[in-house]
Order: sequence, then structure tokens, then C-alpha cells
Amino acid sequence: MNTSIEQWLNKYGESHQNKTNKLIHWICVPVITFTLLGLLSLFKFSFGDGAYIVNLAGVLIILAILFYFRLSYSITIGMFIFSSSCLLLINKLEHTYLSNDLFNYYIAAFILAWIGQFIGHKIEGKKPSFFKDIQFLLIGPAWLLSFIYKKLNIKL
Repeated sequence: MNTSIEQWLNKYGESHQNKTNKLIHWICVPVITFTLLGLLSLFKFSFGDGAYIVNLAGVLIILAILFYFRLSYSITIGMFIFSSSCLLLINKLEHTYLSNDLFNYYIAAFILAWIGQFIGHKIEGKKPSFFKDIQFLLIGPAWLLSFIYKKLNIKL
């Protein structure tokens, strides 16, 4: 049986009731997403005699978009816009800073954001949802987006 976007969001929300934990998630989930894409963007491979260059961030985004597409068209569009914005900023950073500097920044921010997440869940008194199902790692950003959609009266 396929789980609907509403079911995913409701299940995710069960372990995200505490106000402080929610605030931490509003900061840390976008940072984790951005830094993960940043890290994966550093791993590039080419094919077609170097005519095409692909990085792992693009691969992850394609897989995530396919996941979202089967759940909600509007969430898919929002996550595509967010992911594309991340890639634009990452690309700008790659033209400004050395890869080693970016790697260190991404790793540090990624680790700090995860520490924040675990602190939030300690305050909440509940384990992170992805301990039950790894797919919840993709639901976290969609859960935040769903709040923005509610404010803008956009249907899921």
C-alpha cells in the first residue's frame, strides 16, 4: 500500500511536537540538506569523452524528485525549486572558494546541524523518525515545506 504525503507528514510530525525541536528543525534541516548537496557536488564524474560532467548531488536530487513525485506534485515542485536554489548557491561557492575549504565548511556545518537535530529530539523526548524508516530523511524538508504551503494556501 502506498503511503500518502499527508500520512508521511503526520507520522513525521508525531516526533516533532515540541516548539524548541520544531525551531531547531527549521534551522538544521535546510542546513543539512544544503551541506549534503554541497558535499555530494564535490564528487564529479565525466563521460562521453568529458562532454558531460555529473556530480552526486544531481543524482540525489533526481532520486529525491522521483520519490516526491509519487507523493505530491506540489511538494515535488517546491523541493525542485529548493534543490535548484541550493545547487545555484553551491555552484557560486565553487567558483569562489577552493574545494578543500568548501569540504571543510560543509562537513563542519553538516555535523553541527546533526548535533542540533539530536539536541532537539532529546528535548522532544522522542527518537528521530528516520530511525524507523530511512525515507523520513526525505520527508523532513517536505514537512517544513508543507508549513509554508499552508501559509500560502497551496494544496499538497
